[in-house]
Amino acid sequence: MKAKMMEGMQRFSKAMFIPVLILPIAGILIALGNLFTNARLLEVIPFLDNPITTGFGSILTGSLVSILGNLGLIFCVGITVGLANKEKAVAGFTALLGYLVFVNAMNKFMDLTGVLFQGDSLQGTGQTLVLGVQILDMGVFLGIILGIVTAFVHNKFVDIEFNGAFQIYGGSRFVFIVLIPVVVLLSIALTYIWPFFQNGINNLGSLINHSGNFGIFLYGMLERLLIPTGLHHLIYTPFLYTSLGGVAEVGGQIFEGARNIYYAEIADPTVKELSSSVVWDARGISKMFGLLGACLAMYHTAKPENKAKVKAILIPAAVTSFIAGVTEPIEFSFMFVAPLLFVVHAALSGLAMVTFSLLDVRAIGPNGMIDFLLFNLPLGIEKTHWPMYILIGLIFFVIYYLLFRFLIVKLNFKTVGREEGGQETKLYTKKDLKEKQKQGKTGTSESQGNDGIAPVIVDALGGASNIHTVTNCYTRLRLTLDNPEMVNEEVLKKETGASGVVIKDKNVQVVYGLQVTTIRKAVDSYLGLTTNE
Repeated sequence: MKAKMMEGMQRFSKAMFIPVLILPIAGILIALGNLFTNARLLEVIPFLDNPITTGFGSILTGSLVSILGNLGLIFCVGITVGLANKEKAVAGFTALLGYLVFVNAMNKFMDLTGVLFQGDSLQGTGQTLVLGVQILDMGVFLGIILGIVTAFVHNKFVDIEFNGAFQIYGGSRFVFIVLIPVVVLLSIALTYIWPFFQNGINNLGSLINHSGNFGIFLYGMLERLLIPTGLHHLIYTPFLYTSLGGVAEVGGQIFEGARNIYYAEIADPTVKELSSSVVWDARGISKMFGLLGACLAMYHTAKPENKAKVKAILIPAAVTSFIAGVTEPIEFSFMFVAPLLFVVHAALSGLAMVTFSLLDVRAIGPNGMIDFLLFNLPLGIEKTHWPMYILIGLIFFVIYYLLFRFLIVKLNFKTVGREEGGQETKLYTKKDLKEKQKQGKTGTSESQGNDGIAPVIVDALGGASNIHTVTNCYTRLRLTLDNPEMVNEEVLKKETGASGVVIKDKNVQVVYGLQVTTIRKAVDSYLGLTTNE
C-alpha cells in the first residue's frame, strides 16, 4: 500500500509540472508589460511614453492577468495530460469538455436547489464566476479534482472499441460518453460536500497564519527537505495558487494564493504596497545567495591539489543557481555524502524566509536573479523594499559559508574535492555533457544509429525492456522501471552527466539540470517513443 501510494504521489507530482511550470512565464510577461506602463520608468526613459509602447504594455498585462482567473481550467487540462497513459492530446481535449460540462451542471443544480446566490456582489458568498458561469468557488482545486477524475476515466476506457454500427463510439469518444454522467454526478456531490472542505481549508489557512514565523520556517524547511523525493512542489503549490497562501481583493476582483495576488498587484498601478503573502514565494534567498556560500565553503575546504578541478565544477553550478534558481546540482553534491549539511541547508532556507517576513520585505525572486530584476526593480523600492532582500541574501551567504565550512572540517565530510581512496564526487557541467554527446556520436551511439548519450542512459537504467515510462520535470528525468535494482548510478553520474540519482520503489529520478528536456527527447527517440506515449 505504501509503495502504491508513493507511486501515485510521484505520478501526480510529475503531472503538476505541466501547469505549474508554465505559469511563471505568464508572470514574467505581466512584469514586462508593467515596465511599459510604469510611471517612474517613463520619466527616466521619455521616448517610451507613447501610445504604442504603453498600449502594448497594457494589452500584454491585461491579457495575461486573465490566466489567473482561469487556473482551474489550466490545471484540469494540464493534470489530465500529465496523468494520461496514452493519447495525451485527446485526453486534454476531453478534460476541457468535461470542465465545461461540470461548470454548467453545477450552476443548474445550484439554481434548481435554490442555493445559487442572487445579488450584485459574490464576495464572501463562497461562490464565484467561472467562464462567466456562477458556481461554488473551488479555485484551483476544481481543476485538480477534475484533472484526476478525467485522467482516471480516460486511462480506464480509452482502449475500449465496439464493432458494427457502434464502432464510432469507441475509444476516446467512449471516454467522453462515460465522463459526462461522472462529472454531472460529481458536480451534484460537490455542491453539498465542497463547503465542508472549503471550511477545512480556511481553518488550515487560519492555523498557518496564526502559527506566524514558526509556520513560515516549517514551510521553508519542508520545501527543501522534500527535494530528494521530487515532491517539494506539492508543498509550495497550494500556497502559491490557493487560499492557503492568502486571499486579497485587487482591482475589484478576488485573488487567492501568494503568486496570483502578486501578479495581480504588479499589474494594477493603483496598488501602493504589495501584500505580505509574498513571503510564501521568498524561496529564492537560499538559491541566489545561500548555496553560493556553501559552494565557496566546499571550495575552500577542498584538498589543495583538487581546487582547480573543484572551481571548474562549482562555478557553473553556482551561476545556474544564482541566475536561474536551479539548485539540484549543488544540493546533490552534498546530499548523500553529508546528509547533515542538507538538513542544515533546509533549516537555513526556512530561517531566511522568517527573516524576510520579520523585516517586512515585499520583493520576489523564486527562480533566481533574472526573475528578481524583472519583478522588483520596475516597481521601485517603496513597493518592494528590494534592497533588504539583497541584504538578507548577503547575510545568509556569510552564514552558509561559515556553518558549512565549520561542519565540513569538524566532521570531515567528503564533499567535492575531499574524496579519498580514488573515489570521486563530481558535479557535471553542460560542457561535460556536450563532450560526452560528441563522443557518443563517434562511438556507441553512432553504431546504434542514434545521436547523443541516450544508449548509455538506457543501458544504465537496465535496458529498454526495464523502462516502463519516461517523463521529465524542470531538472530531472523521471522514470518508472520494472526492476529499479538494475540501475547503474555510477555510469549515470560519470558517463552521462547526472548530478544525482534518486530511487524510490519503482520510481527513478536522474538529475541533469536545465538540459534535461534535450536528454529526455534523445531517450524517447532512442526508445522509439512519441510524445503521445
